[in-house]
Amino acid sequence: MTTSPYSPPWFLRNPHVQTIWGKFVRPEPPVPHVTRERWETPDDDSVTVVRLRADEPRAPRLVLFHGLEGNERSHYVQAFFRAAWRRGWGADLLCFRSCDGTLNRQPRFYHSGETGDASYVLGRLAAEHPEAALVACGVSLGGNVLVKLLGEGVAPVPPSLRAAVAVSVPYDLERGSRHISRGFSLVYERWFLRTLRAKSLAKQARYPDRFPAPDVIARIRTLWDFDDRITAPLHGFADAVDYYRRSSGRHFVRGIRVPTLCISAIDDPFLPRDVLDAVRHDAHENPAVTLQFEPHGGHVGFVIGPTPFRTDNYLAHRMPAFLDQHLGSDDHAAATERLAREAAHS
Repeated sequence: MTTSPYSPPWFLRNPHVQTIWGKFVRPEPPVPHVTRERWETPDDDSVTVVRLRADEPRAPRLVLFHGLEGNERSHYVQAFFRAAWRRGWGADLLCFRSCDGTLNRQPRFYHSGETGDASYVLGRLAAEHPEAALVACGVSLGGNVLVKLLGEGVAPVPPSLRAAVAVSVPYDLERGSRHISRGFSLVYERWFLRTLRAKSLAKQARYPDRFPAPDVIARIRTLWDFDDRITAPLHGFADAVDYYRRSSGRHFVRGIRVPTLCISAIDDPFLPRDVLDAVRHDAHENPAVTLQFEPHGGHVGFVIGPTPFRTDNYLAHRMPAFLDQHLGSDDHAAATERLAREAAHS
């Protein structure tokens, strides 16, 4: 069980190198036996769920929520799917609307405070797998969605959800949006805007009354401007400030009742460092929340390994180790049956 603090390797002390290492330097190989399903939503739209089957019906299921513009190809998704597969768990990734390679039917997209689809997927999985315990992990934007879902108490959460992990959450969206527009972090902002603008232009052609004119979209240069001109009005907020204040995860940490590990790096280039101090204060009297704020790790980085040619993902060990602590003996027995069979035939 990996519960030790994170220690970065000597060659990965820089938070930006940590952030991009898994995506560009050592991508995770795909996990076998993964399928995609299209699920219709209650509002006449659809989402894609990427699924890893478990051999045992009682085996736990890991439900994943990805970050901004992520999908099943995100390096951490592959690492977490592999961690689930090794334990005999099932796994399900919710691809947020428009993140599966196709535009969703409704004008709306997804955003950091939209918990309806996450609640719907958790509920459907609980109904489909009544014998299985659910555990959840949200990363970056998906982590903010998960924290808000668990702490707000508005959208339903199934009782079979035993525990959760929230990784590199942008707890203060307003300050994070300003922070990512400075220094080297501009690289990340431009990366996100490349696809966000393209999707918005495609949606504008379908729904010209719901989106700004194409030339206005093309001139968007910051995430703040994108949220002010597109995210906020499209999803019922007055402006970007209203969206950020009503959706920021730090406001919901106190209300979490499901055992939850919140793991972040103090050197996360997506967020000012003192935001995590505010989260510590908010979570201080909540026994359901475990905070692990490490000095290093970047944004969803947390790379470990002795040399640049032998690296691994600390989160892929720490996340399931925490979730394991909140699974009962029956859950563990179901999850280990497949591993025992494999060992007997090896």
